[in-house]
Amino acid sequence: MKLKVLNLHNSKTRWWVLAVLALSVLTIGLDTTVLNLALPVLATDLDATTSQLQWFANAYNLVLAAMLLPAGMLGDRYSRKKLLLLSLVMFGAASVACAYSSTSEALIISRAILGLGAALLMPLSLSLIPFLFAEQERPKAMTLWVTASALGLPLGPILGGWLLEHYNWGTIFLINVPIIIVALAALMALLPESTAEKRKQRIDWSGIVASSLGLTAITYGVTRSGDEGWNDGITLVSVIVGVLLLGVFIWLGRRSAHPLVDMKLFGRAGFTWGASLATLVNFSLFGILFGLPLYLQVVQGFDAQAAGLRILPLIGGVVVGSRLSGLLSARAGEKLTIALGFLIVTTGFGLAGLTEVSTGYGYTAAWLVCVGVGLSFVLPVAMNAAIGALPEDRAGVGSAVIMAMRQIGGTIGVAFLGALLNSIYSRNVDVSALPDATAEAVHHNVSSGVIAASELNDASLLKSVHEAFVSGLDVMMFVCGGIAIVGVALTVLFWPRKVEVVKGNGLEQ
Repeated sequence: MKLKVLNLHNSKTRWWVLAVLALSVLTIGLDTTVLNLALPVLATDLDATTSQLQWFANAYNLVLAAMLLPAGMLGDRYSRKKLLLLSLVMFGAASVACAYSSTSEALIISRAILGLGAALLMPLSLSLIPFLFAEQERPKAMTLWVTASALGLPLGPILGGWLLEHYNWGTIFLINVPIIIVALAALMALLPESTAEKRKQRIDWSGIVASSLGLTAITYGVTRSGDEGWNDGITLVSVIVGVLLLGVFIWLGRRSAHPLVDMKLFGRAGFTWGASLATLVNFSLFGILFGLPLYLQVVQGFDAQAAGLRILPLIGGVVVGSRLSGLLSARAGEKLTIALGFLIVTTGFGLAGLTEVSTGYGYTAAWLVCVGVGLSFVLPVAMNAAIGALPEDRAGVGSAVIMAMRQIGGTIGVAFLGALLNSIYSRNVDVSALPDATAEAVHHNVSSGVIAASELNDASLLKSVHEAFVSGLDVMMFVCGGIAIVGVALTVLFWPRKVEVVKGNGLEQ
């Protein structure tokens, strides 16, 4: 039975709803990056082991990866409004539980619930954009949503560093609560019900199990590789099993009458290439957010808060670029805008790859602005094309596919680029004059190298550590630039002249 459709494309409330949704996804970005700053404090206050520290992050990431696609499916079948409100309640309650956790086990469980709330919130908020905005306004709306989700990532270290310096570690989770309360009140008042169609269909349980286990296994394996390397048996088995399970998921989807993800979506060029290019951007972006804070703290000598503040030019570039990308896309087309964006990103990473130990911060700020502008040219336009290609009865799960691809891309980016940086650092650092135990510690990572040099009061070792790390950082940035060049090539070769846009979306009441 279909419900009466209410078109909100001309409603004055649609921009207020979008602002609330954007604020909500901002909290997810914050939570993704803020935890790392608190790990030393958590290790002391909760008497956490190294394994427990890893699971503070893993519990969130694994549940998020496992539940994205089922969450999108639920939004397509049932009330998006009710599920969105549930996700906000869950996210807010889990944030409070995290803040007041008195044991490591309690924090791990709370982080898992936080991941579940995020898994519901991200695809549901994204899937509402086609219902709220007509095709002409959708690029502007998507720019706002993408900008908010991207801003949360670099803002995490900034806010987290300040909070940890002035208050206890629980406040890094409590900052979510006021935002969630405002979002709940606003959405209850402004957002009508949203389901594409009320109909009974069989739930694709086999697809849910295969996709959830596959994404979880890949996320766990790739995350584990950052600590154990790719020679670790559990890492390899986890990734291989994950890939095989996703292969089974695709095979089942082609045979099922009502699959979790309709594989025909990938026959739409706008969806396929929009989601793929957004994933490519995430790969590089998460690499920056991993390598740059280390450079600012270890080489430049800034504390966590000061290092976070020095990532602000990236945010500035995103804000400025987001205002320009919509205008350029409307006049010159999506293909040129995305290709130009990737070229700007390539330029920024090329400049970053020329960094030396003695390089001043002004140079770093310049290439950060460049990368930020380029990112804002690519992400909103690519994701708008992907979301615009979704039929209304698949908007939820289609949005979840986009977010799952971006999540996996970011996870792989951190693991691969981090491993690349660390391997070059380990190969170049000079430990020939050190005892075996000290040499092994210096080789482990750059932070250990700096600590060892400080304890030994060895200026030559510290210089070698800095130079070795910067050489690895430069290679990592050049690789990111190479990935951006691949983005240019893919855009030029495969981006369609005219992206198919599904019409007829509406909100139902």
